[in-house]
Amino acid sequence: MKVSTLSLAGGLLAATLTLPSLVWADVPEALETLEVSGHRMPVKDVRETPMADIYEVRLETGETFYTNAEGNYFLVGDLYEKADTGLVNLTEKARNTERASRVEGIPDDQRVTFRGTETPQAKVVVFTDTTCPYCQRLHEEVPRINELGIEVDYLAFPRGGMDSPGARELQEVWCADNSSEALSAAFRDESLESDATCDNPVEEQYHLGLELGVQGTPAIILPDGRLVPGYVPAERLAAMLGLKD
Repeated sequence: MKVSTLSLAGGLLAATLTLPSLVWADVPEALETLEVSGHRMPVKDVRETPMADIYEVRLETGETFYTNAEGNYFLVGDLYEKADTGLVNLTEKARNTERASRVEGIPDDQRVTFRGTETPQAKVVVFTDTTCPYCQRLHEEVPRINELGIEVDYLAFPRGGMDSPGARELQEVWCADNSSEALSAAFRDESLESDATCDNPVEEQYHLGLELGVQGTPAIILPDGRLVPGYVPAERLAAMLGLKD
């Protein structure tokens, strides 16, 4: 199941990108106070692109678009560079870098981790929802994924939003004394004994997922930041990570 894409100033734009940072002192003044139809844009930062006089504007929501120095033309979509090997999607490369950096910054105690008995050779981060059938299917594969040398770190993404039953169940998981056991129990549709009133990161992780382009569950983030939507069998996931049985 997918969630709706974030809207930008009344549904203007939706995209994500990160390019090398530009010092705010060098940003055209018009972009620091950018407005559309009388609405002040929640600009987080403005960065240069490889194209002269074209800037990338990133909003506090994580959405991004391109504009000229005056802020009166807008472009939405991926930016490509012509290289000797063909077209290189600079936007996707930047998205991957952003995702990898953001998920790397999440503390271990805010993840639900399945590591297995062996030292992992790779680690993936999975945005999950206990009410999602394909998440349940992926979780059934976790023992095999661990055997293949892959650690699985779960983050919460209630696909129905924070008012959904899935959100409450995820909060119960993160509030449990043993969150990994609680998550497995929830996937088996067993009742949890914990409550959802503790200080938990479910809502924060939900909004993070939206910012990183997650539109449904499961959503797998590979170590290089690539986002793989949907269920992936254990052997195929290992192949994507360059691992062999």
